[in-house]
Amino acid sequence: MKQIAIVSGKGGTGKTTIVASFAALATHKVIADCDVDAPDLHLLLHPGVVKQVEFRGAKVAEMDKARCIECGTCASVCRFHAISYSDSRSSFIINPMRCEGCGACAFICEQDAITLRERVSGYIFTSHTKYGIMVHAQLKIGEESSGKLVTAVRTSAQEVAEEKGCELILIDGSPGIGCPVIASLTGVDLALVITEPTTSGLHDLVRIMDVARHFGIPRAVCINKYDLNEANSQKIADFCHHQGVPVAGKIPYDRVVTEAMIAGMPVVEYSSGTVSRAIITLWEHVNHIL
Repeated sequence: MKQIAIVSGKGGTGKTTIVASFAALATHKVIADCDVDAPDLHLLLHPGVVKQVEFRGAKVAEMDKARCIECGTCASVCRFHAISYSDSRSSFIINPMRCEGCGACAFICEQDAITLRERVSGYIFTSHTKYGIMVHAQLKIGEESSGKLVTAVRTSAQEVAEEKGCELILIDGSPGIGCPVIASLTGVDLALVITEPTTSGLHDLVRIMDVARHFGIPRAVCINKYDLNEANSQKIADFCHHQGVPVAGKIPYDRVVTEAMIAGMPVVEYSSGTVSRAIITLWEHVNHIL
């Protein structure tokens, strides 16, 4: 079983657009949307949820008022100011929105009046699409366990792939270089980095390439909308050459991509024009690299 992670050092490079087209082109695969903070692959693949599982990735402190002696020790050790004295209640209370679940209060309490309880941080969905099974998730607002949730999504996708005998897991990774991106990349067979011909595009390409290199992951690059600034596209190609990383594809700018997104369709299904042919060529090169 092969795993490809499509990532980008920044948002807005067209990563999800390309993943949706790959989903339409690939066979015997499971699709995993690992952008759990702001998922949008469902807008193009229209999944029908068949299974929903709660994800409990964080803990919150709870106070047993029957045991509490109102000494305030817990409040004194809380770095996040989640425990405060309430004049209206004449007692200490815990604000769950401030609590980070570190456990310092529970550790210091001599009355065992504070315990840590797991809370629902989000949901994992297994869905059917016309392109195959899709595993995706949604992190609740304000939650910070996105890396753990990405790992849970990938684990679910692998279980589905093994059960169905699929040969490929197609991963739509989070943008940037943070924890959810690292969780998206770990252990994959290829990281396809989508970039754009801008100064910030090259800067963020360097960052995500360094992350993939650090974890020993083979890399390939796609320059999206390359013809908007061919001088910068050449700089990116030269950088990749010096790094020994292949440029697997160059996709031209075309308003048909926006039209396809508005229609809620992968570009390769919406149009058979230049952009679609470039994406098909990119997909063939990716398969060759694998």
